[in-house]
Amino acid sequence: MNNRGKLWTLRYTLINVTYFAAFCTVHAYAAVFLLDSGFTNTEIGILLAVANVLSALFQPLVAAVIDRQGFFTNRNVMMICAGMIAGGAVVLIFAGSVKPVVFIVFTMMYMVQFTYMPVMTALNFEYQRGGAKIFYGLARGLGSAGFAVTSAIIGTVVENEGVRVLLYVTIAVMALHAVIVYFFRLPKEAEVPETKDAGSENGSGSITDPGEREQKEDKSSSIPEFIKRYPAFMLMLVATVFLFFTHNMLNDYLIQILRPLGGGESELGIATFLAAVLELPTMAVITLVSKKVSMKLMLVVAGVSFTVKAVIMLLAANIPVAYVSQAMQMLAYAVFIPAAAYYVSENIAEHDQVKGQAFVTSCFTLAGVFSSLVCGIVLDSLGVAEMLIIGVAVSSLGTLLIMCAMKMSPKNAAKQKMSA
Repeated sequence: MNNRGKLWTLRYTLINVTYFAAFCTVHAYAAVFLLDSGFTNTEIGILLAVANVLSALFQPLVAAVIDRQGFFTNRNVMMICAGMIAGGAVVLIFAGSVKPVVFIVFTMMYMVQFTYMPVMTALNFEYQRGGAKIFYGLARGLGSAGFAVTSAIIGTVVENEGVRVLLYVTIAVMALHAVIVYFFRLPKEAEVPETKDAGSENGSGSITDPGEREQKEDKSSSIPEFIKRYPAFMLMLVATVFLFFTHNMLNDYLIQILRPLGGGESELGIATFLAAVLELPTMAVITLVSKKVSMKLMLVVAGVSFTVKAVIMLLAANIPVAYVSQAMQMLAYAVFIPAAAYYVSENIAEHDQVKGQAFVTSCFTLAGVFSSLVCGIVLDSLGVAEMLIIGVAVSSLGTLLIMCAMKMSPKNAAKQKMSA
């Protein structure tokens, strides 16, 4: 990587680091904040489910607005979203524990942060086509490291200073994020039109003239055609919902899982630090691995690892074993996210790849909806152990389904893409 590439990667890394630092304070500590505000587990589940549904609805709307190539560019949308999250945190500081206000504002913050995550990814590939040399895997992995460091520090701070400190950190980090994004721009001569290809995780989109772009968009499969054309991929999507049901359960309700083991906010910080920091090496090398190892195999490895992680957490009798469960993140989530993106790139025809990436993201959201609703109710009515048993069962089914999906996938993906 030359010096110019290092500079672009550094700047894009800072965008990721600040984004995921706030992702930690809003998402990883959502249950901590909401429990302190007087919410029950069931109410927390409803709030998170509503936020996930709204993010699923708003993501395509935001993408459509960005595609018009007017004022709402990737950069501008990111700055607006950062402002909304920081503004929401300011409102919550003055709202105290007024539950209706907290419900509405926190839902908005949670939803907005999920909504603009793919926009941040799209910004990377837009700039790569404009000549910016960005090492995406490294930048994304360091973003997880930012999450990890924030989590390691904030847990102890919350225990000592109270949960309201989360709001002040969110405001500061989102303000810094907006400033970094504002100064992250291509030189005028390098600017390229933003196209839907920018949303592709594989970054293989090329610059096309308007006529060629229109022709490609016309070829895009309808939903029924897409389902019929890619049966293995559709089964993979079902598996993704099951796997991420349990993944979201372990993330959203981790504080409730750790407390019976003798843990608190400090242990939550360490647990989330371990999971996040171990994503870095995996995500940093996934591009190199993709050239030598089949992404189908990597997805199977990730599927098995999701279930192993859930089983270890179920059997955990103390905090150190819970930390071992969190360490499985490096083979589960950290493998699945880039491997799924590469799988779409290799197995879905070019004119359907944006749709394919969108379907994967939608599955994450759908899993979050089911997990939030079901697990909150199970926690209040049955308990932590029963919730973990359900999580293991659901994840196991997801692992079996993804094995079947990868076995169904065509052996010659490139040939299939050409014939599609």
